[in-house]
Amino acid sequence: MKIQKLTLENRPKVYALLQCAFPESVYKSGLVKNLHDNDRPMSEWVCIHTNKVIAYIGFANAYHGSEVCGLHLATLAVAPDFAMLDAGSELLRFALRQEEIKSQPLFVMGEPAYYRRFGFEPCRLPLCPFGRNNSNFLSLHNNIDSFFTVGYEPEFTPAPSPQPERQTGKRRKR
Repeated sequence: MKIQKLTLENRPKVYALLQCAFPESVYKSGLVKNLHDNDRPMSEWVCIHTNKVIAYIGFANAYHGSEVCGLHLATLAVAPDFAMLDAGSELLRFALRQEEIKSQPLFVMGEPAYYRRFGFEPCRLPLCPFGRNNSNFLSLHNNIDSFFTVGYEPEFTPAPSPQPERQTGKRRKR
């Protein structure tokens, strides 16, 4: 496995990986493409195995008003065939050692048990606009003590909730 910065040539492979890793979420696969299409600044790496992108990590700017106050871990994705090989963990550890990442506060909406293994802790401040009571909002290298709601690039929107099936009143034949 080889880790490298994301190149323009590998972007289509990342989009395919995101669709494969999150088959039920158009949001996840579209987010990174939209960030790219709109030329948002990102720090991104891929893990490549036999010329195939098997893992991706991308960080986007976090804002306090119009000022950058850190980075959001936008997406971490691993090809299902490589999930058991810890490719995602290896890629995250690598990213956390990079100068452009380790020198900034980092924020992530994610599974606390997973991200705590890498030093992330529950985040009290700033507030996250996407989580209720900052649940599942974690940070690393965060010494922010002022009260504000952290900003995201406009491409980030709350992921749509699954719509309940409509009842039509008709019964299915058995």
